[in-house]
Amino acid sequence: MGAYDVIVAGGGHNGLVAAAYLARAGRRVLVLERYGHVGGLAISTRAFPGVDVRLSRYSYLVSLLPREIVRDLRLDLELRGRRYASYTPKGGTGLLVDNEDPARTAASFREVTGGQADHEAWQAFYGMTARVARALAPTLLEPLRAPAEIERLVGAEAWRDLFARPIGETVEERFADDTVRGVVLTDALIGTFADTATDLSANRCFLYHVIGDGTGDWNVPVGGMGAVSQAIEAAARRAGAEIRTGAEIVGISPSGEVTFVTEDGEHTVNGGHVLVNLPPAVFDRLTGRPATAPEGAQLKVNMVLSRLPRLKDPQVDPRAAFSGTFHINEGREQLARAYAQAARGEIPELPPAEVYCHSLTDPSVLGPELRGRAETMTLFGLHMPARLFRENPDQARKQALEATFASVNAVLAEPLEDCLLKAPDGSPCVEARTPVDLERDAGLPGGHIFHTDLSWPYAEERGWGVETEHERVLVCGASARRGGGVSGIGGHNAAMALLGR
Repeated sequence: MGAYDVIVAGGGHNGLVAAAYLARAGRRVLVLERYGHVGGLAISTRAFPGVDVRLSRYSYLVSLLPREIVRDLRLDLELRGRRYASYTPKGGTGLLVDNEDPARTAASFREVTGGQADHEAWQAFYGMTARVARALAPTLLEPLRAPAEIERLVGAEAWRDLFARPIGETVEERFADDTVRGVVLTDALIGTFADTATDLSANRCFLYHVIGDGTGDWNVPVGGMGAVSQAIEAAARRAGAEIRTGAEIVGISPSGEVTFVTEDGEHTVNGGHVLVNLPPAVFDRLTGRPATAPEGAQLKVNMVLSRLPRLKDPQVDPRAAFSGTFHINEGREQLARAYAQAARGEIPELPPAEVYCHSLTDPSVLGPELRGRAETMTLFGLHMPARLFRENPDQARKQALEATFASVNAVLAEPLEDCLLKAPDGSPCVEARTPVDLERDAGLPGGHIFHTDLSWPYAEERGWGVETEHERVLVCGASARRGGGVSGIGGHNAAMALLGR
């Protein structure tokens, strides 16, 4: 195959971003991906035979992808905003956060909390996070800054409340209502198994959920998440990168030699540099080092509905409630109870979760015959660590799914099961993925969607946060400092480090 300037190990979206930037700069680039497709977890799939729906099977919304990357790579990609940020049922009413109607949001806070104090606290708190987002987001595409510099950049109040002390402590102090506290804290727990009262890993998760692209907005990719990876792949190919799928990497040498296996045997190729878009545990194994697997902590459920379920709240249109993030049993105390149960090795009795319906914002994911007759629904369950599914994966998945449906049904006016679309074979259109399933099906050790615990977006040492102990090997994936989520930041920064910018 000859020699390359750069070999990218892994064809997820970060690897494709790195390949696109480097090929545009004139480097000869080879991307190796073990599956028959690129995109990693940012893919769309028709999950149910005979049902023409493209589901975002794993990752499902976009916030962290910077406009600068979209512009630089001329990505053919449309991201649509969501009018409704969230809806949280509480008894026969619910908290609706309407991005376009502040008065309606204020009225909803009064209905749920019995006053206006928490709405005022909400405005002040998210005003602060907005300022942090505007200040911090541009630094994610630059060499790392020192902690003291970031502290000066965001200000003393934000540093104390978002960085220096547990986010649970901050939320307890700022908000009085348990439901409101829970809505804020869920952003600290997506894919992260942590006690928000004590564990600063929850703070890091929270930061990455509120600073995306300087706004913190979570947008819907038109065409599903697969459209994001397809756009980046097209940019890499246009720039001249070579992409080879069905190529499983079995060895990486510090000298830049990569060994991989295809259906026609084993191959070795040399690169001036290797960019690793693989989980650290996989990279360790490939380089002969002891590997410690991280632990993912989520239940992902994909569904197709024949209709939206009815709400207990007659004042809210289900299309509004489900087009934003619909919170399910995610009050502060409910989150704490579920964490304690999972930490004891038990599937939570009332699992906290959130859902949204992609097709309400982007009906293009539905085939022509299903538009107006079906909706997609994505559920993300919290506090479901891999340890719960190790001993008996199938039975534990079944138990977790049953408990999660019971949790959802507790806040609806009818069972969600009654709304599921049936496939041509009569089976309901629902699939569940645990961390153990992700480990097996997607090659993620521990099923950790961020590859490893998220890091602070700063460091004492200078650099891009992609360096390894080997001069010719850089990290370009989610485990890079400032990696995690669908952002392309790790890929961008590895390319800039290699290009010396």
